[in-house]
Amino acid sequence: MDADFSIELGADDPVLDFPWTDSSGNLAYFDLKRHPDLIARVEEAEKFPELAEFLRTVNSARSLVESAKCDAWTTAELSAEEEVFDAPCKFASYVDLVLTDENRVLADENRVTKSNRRLDFPAHENFAKRLIELLRRAPEMAASVEVCVRRCFFGQGENDGRENDERNSEPLAGFYFTLYVNGYGNDEATARKMWSIGLKLTENGIMQLSAKGPTFFG
Repeated sequence: MDADFSIELGADDPVLDFPWTDSSGNLAYFDLKRHPDLIARVEEAEKFPELAEFLRTVNSARSLVESAKCDAWTTAELSAEEEVFDAPCKFASYVDLVLTDENRVLADENRVTKSNRRLDFPAHENFAKRLIELLRRAPEMAASVEVCVRRCFFGQGENDGRENDERNSEPLAGFYFTLYVNGYGNDEATARKMWSIGLKLTENGIMQLSAKGPTFFG
């Protein structure tokens, strides 16, 4: 399986507001980490059971991450890099993930400060690298995974490590992951099967890293 990660922190790269809102009212953010029953209201999860299973697992109490957005679709538009799979059809998905924050109190001589791993770039880079290392051990197959580290603005009411009187002010600039999983085949059914395998392997990789617990971040 082809697997890679990228750092996308440029001015023109995508960013995420978390939690996000949709002014049109057609979409909604659901806190699946704390309210797993809301997965029934995620249209993409209802349509694709494989994605629903992935969301349930990565939002479980055992996971170091939680989901923010997702989508899945079929397309015949492939990039030049994807020609290596020699297939006319791609089943694709993305899931935006943020680290589930557990604020840490750090003692530095006589100072005590709070640390939020959502704002920690090395933690995100390390997580992405380690996940890709695990996925590259998978057998060769017509599937690909890309993990992108991007900027995220954590907004009002988030447990961000600030004192109570500092909350509901300016969002804090941190980071998030966009996880792309693609499957390729001569038809939609085959491409979706390859995608589902790639998605399951990615899910297993995330949970393998999560099993290390908070010590993963030092």
